[in-house]
Amino acid sequence: MRIRLEKGKQRELIEQAKMNLTWNQLGKRVNLNSHYLQNELRNEQKLISEELFNHLLSLTKKDYSCFIAEKLADNWGRSKGGKNSKGNTKVISPSKKNIYLAELIGIILGDGHVEKRVNDTTRCYTLKIAGHIKNDCAYLSYYVSNLIKQIYGEFPSIRKDANYGVMWAVLHGRGVVEDLTNKGLGTGNKKKNNQGIPDWIKENKSFLKVCLRGLIDTDGSIHRISKKNKNLRICFTSYIPQLLSDAREAFICAEYFPSKIIKDNQFFITRKENIARYVKEIGFANEKHLKRLERLGS
Repeated sequence: MRIRLEKGKQRELIEQAKMNLTWNQLGKRVNLNSHYLQNELRNEQKLISEELFNHLLSLTKKDYSCFIAEKLADNWGRSKGGKNSKGNTKVISPSKKNIYLAELIGIILGDGHVEKRVNDTTRCYTLKIAGHIKNDCAYLSYYVSNLIKQIYGEFPSIRKDANYGVMWAVLHGRGVVEDLTNKGLGTGNKKKNNQGIPDWIKENKSFLKVCLRGLIDTDGSIHRISKKNKNLRICFTSYIPQLLSDAREAFICAEYFPSKIIKDNQFFITRKENIARYVKEIGFANEKHLKRLERLGS
């Protein structure tokens, strides 16, 4: 996996790691030729590997995850487009129905999109998960990316559009899309499909719990009830009727006592003891929620 940082940040990270070291000393620490490190990598002529990126972060004790512009497979420069691209021909083993896939499906139901577009000139099979370019950066770049790697054996690419403040984790492949459809997800517009939680997840408490975490991490929020009422509540919002109903029913079955659906698109978990239970039993994987919980709880 190769990492493309925003312009100038690869140089900055390498120079931060060097600090009081010589280039030879830094090269030995990261197990790289010092000339290659000092010239080609520092001058951003080549992309750094994920292994080197993590090593440099450990040396600098700084977080550069929000400067990741894109993550690319090691063979990205050799890939071909169109119908013969590796994305359409690579072999993907069918995923197992487990907690990793159940959580990923929750994430996809929240902020994801499964696309299948086939015509005379185009074959496009894509899994795409969106997020805020800053608030969701660590979540998509690390947590979601590692989850996808755990299931499908490769990391998604990371793409950003600073003009719109959005980023995506993207994985191409016919095998990926066909596997997800076989596991209960439709392709195309989730609202038009009235997509709900697949039955195999609803029938297993462990699967359903992590699926709910994926939903709250993407389409959920935590905030104070009002300016006057400082108590916290967890909110889930969806414009997909079946998904909204399935999520609420799941929380009812788990005895979280969610509110009624309001405005046809959201419900809340409000009781203090149930919010505490959620944090303990299900938890947040998206650190923006953890940070907000810490800030509001202080």
